[in-house]
Parts: sequence; C-alpha cells; structure tokens
Amino acid sequence: MTNTEYWPDIVGQPIAKRKLAWHLDNYNASSIMPHLMFIAPKGCGKTMMAKATGKNLTYDGSPKPFLELNCSTLKSVGQFVNQVMIPHVNERECTVLFDEASELPKDVSMALLTMLNPNKENRTSFSYEDYTIDLDFRRQTFMFATTEAHKLFHALIDRCDRIDLEEYSFNELGEIIQRNLPDIDFEDGLKDEIATVLRGNARQAQKMANNISSFITRSGSSEMTKDMWRELRHALGILPLGLSRIEVQVLNILTEKKECSLTNLSAKTGLTPQCLRQDFELYLQKHNLMEITTTGRSITSKGLEYLKDLDK
Repeated sequence: MTNTEYWPDIVGQPIAKRKLAWHLDNYNASSIMPHLMFIAPKGCGKTMMAKATGKNLTYDGSPKPFLELNCSTLKSVGQFVNQVMIPHVNERECTVLFDEASELPKDVSMALLTMLNPNKENRTSFSYEDYTIDLDFRRQTFMFATTEAHKLFHALIDRCDRIDLEEYSFNELGEIIQRNLPDIDFEDGLKDEIATVLRGNARQAQKMANNISSFITRSGSSEMTKDMWRELRHALGILPLGLSRIEVQVLNILTEKKECSLTNLSAKTGLTPQCLRQDFELYLQKHNLMEITTTGRSITSKGLEYLKDLDK
C-alpha cells in the first residue's frame, strides 16, 4: 500500500508516513509491529497519527481493539496491572496507546521495561503478585506519544522505534483548513496568509477552521475574503506570527533593558522561569525576535521591527 492509502485523511508528515508505511507493510506480512514512540511539538498530530496507524493493525482481518490511556491517570503499577493489563490486554488482541507518556509513574515505566523487552521470540511475561501476564507481540501492539521525551527513561525510548513528527508548512496548514471547510472558497493567497499565524500547528489550523466556519455562517457568504479575514483577526485579537499578548509583553520588557535576566523577566511578567522558557521564549527565539546569551536576554533587530509594525 502507499502512504496515501494508509492515511487518506492526514495532511503532511511525509517522512513519518514513509517510515510507518514500511512498518505496516512488514506487519501485514509478519503480524509484528515494533513498539512505537511518537514525539512531536504540541499540536503536531502525535495522537492522531498513532490512532490512524492503529486502524491499520488488524487481527484475523479486523482492526484490533484500540485502547488509549492518558498516562496522568496511571498512579501505580498495581492499578496499571489490575485495571489495564489483566482485563484489557492479557491474552487479547489489542493496540495500546500511552498518551502523554512523560507522565508515566516510575514504577509503571519500570514494569514496561520488562514487558516490552525485545527478543527474537517476540513474547514476554510479567509477574505481579499472584498474576502472570503473557504478552505476544503478534497480538498486542504498544505505542507511546509525548512532547517531552526528555522526561522518559532512555531505556523505555530504546525499546521503541522513534517516530518524529514535524511542524507543518504553510501549504499544509492551508490544506488542513480547506479540508475542514470544503464548501468555502478562499481569496487567492489568503490561506497562506492565515497559515502564518498558526504557529506550525495542526490543532491551531483545526480551531481556526472552526472560527472561520462560524464567521462564514453568520455572514451568509460562501467565500472568505481578505477583508473578512482582517475583520476576524481584529475580533479575535490575532497578532502577526500568531504571537500571544504575553510574548509581545516580553518583547516590550526587553526594549527597556539591553540585557535582561530570566529572574528579572519572571518578576516583571509574574510568570515562573520554567513557564517563560517553555511556553514563550522558544517561539520568540524560533522567529529570531529575541536571543539568549550568557549575559542575558535581549531583543533582536527583527524583534524591534516587529514591535514597530505592530504599533502601525
């Protein structure tokens, strides 16, 4: 099968699709799928891609039951064994997705190291209290999805085949919007313009399509024009590049001082240093609006230009 046949409804991700298609072709011949680890920035479709892959995993001609676990709900290995493995996995055909895998408790991660230990027989067993769980990787498939791979045990990552997803291009984001609004015509160049504020994020594209749908329904039109987009952007407070108001606040603070420490920035914004680093600074650095050196944070010439254009 081709990539398109495996994932007819998923836009983009050609490298990940090619790698997964290779594994699926092998699975169709051998019934063996390696444990998979989906890693990507927020909103880039980790869970969606894992579910779509799961739909292609069959047993006796039918898709295997798909069990999705939010790892933040797993509190102990006892709960995991008694509420998940024994009733839903042991001696059954299934695909199990551990979503938000960075939230796995330590004892559950250690149990999974034993359960998923690769070997030529493609079978393992795990004993807990009075139970022994037998796993046959022709019957059970395990997947993980996370944004924060650094929080996982390296040994667990090593037991999986890593599938890295990429941020979406403007063309791909525009295609996602169009697929969600098949009956709407967009003025030439508008989809690319809208894509610039979506932060490379497929989830943002989906949300934007919903907003456009509501706006179109209210206007009674079947076409989205650039004038309508300006009206929608103003109503929702959408800034160039999709920056948040806090990111703009950070840039403004950096204009006040040549080099600003993270502690000073935290005090002025009221946000924790970790929050600033993970949720705001990374995107500003990505677009070269700010830079971090050994002496502190500073706004770039491109950042100054951004603020100047914003004032206009």
